[in-house]
Amino acid sequence: MKNITVADIMTRDVISVKPDTSLLDCAKIFVQKRIGSLVVVDKKRLVGFISQRDILWALTKKSKKELSNIKVIDISRRKIATIKPTATLEEALKKMKHLKFRRLPVVHGSEIVGILTIRDILSYNPQIYPELEELKQIREESEKLKRIKKAKSREFMHEGICDECGVTDILQKIDGRLLCNTCVSLM
Repeated sequence: MKNITVADIMTRDVISVKPDTSLLDCAKIFVQKRIGSLVVVDKKRLVGFISQRDILWALTKKSKKELSNIKVIDISRRKIATIKPTATLEEALKKMKHLKFRRLPVVHGSEIVGILTIRDILSYNPQIYPELEELKQIREESEKLKRIKKAKSREFMHEGICDECGVTDILQKIDGRLLCNTCVSLM
């Protein structure tokens, strides 16, 4: 992996949009092309980056009608982590891991020449998949431990019969009685 450069495995056909493209049009491109991100390019120069998460965020704040009026440059990230095509795959992985990004635009000078994704890396070297899977499991376990700690602090029981309505559900101890979420919300 030390001798493999980003240019060797990157995706060269980058799907890009112009800064004045509407968010609605970007959402349509995501669905049609089955991709997770778009680069915003103005005269071959990288000026922004937008992901499906950015569209979802905008969708929660605005209506569908307003999405057609919002331009991609208005919500795209302007400070973009990039990588050079001459960088090694190992450097790219370190950068992606450090920044917690799944994609890095590849630029030569100020011109975009490709994009490097986790999928590109896994297609080239599937042996690193167990390492990525291990990181995911560690993250899931830490989240699970947080949920368990939170549940214990609220005095939840696992499953049982509600003292108020008799329904079998996850119960919460309130005033010495075991109640389901429905009965708790009616109090």
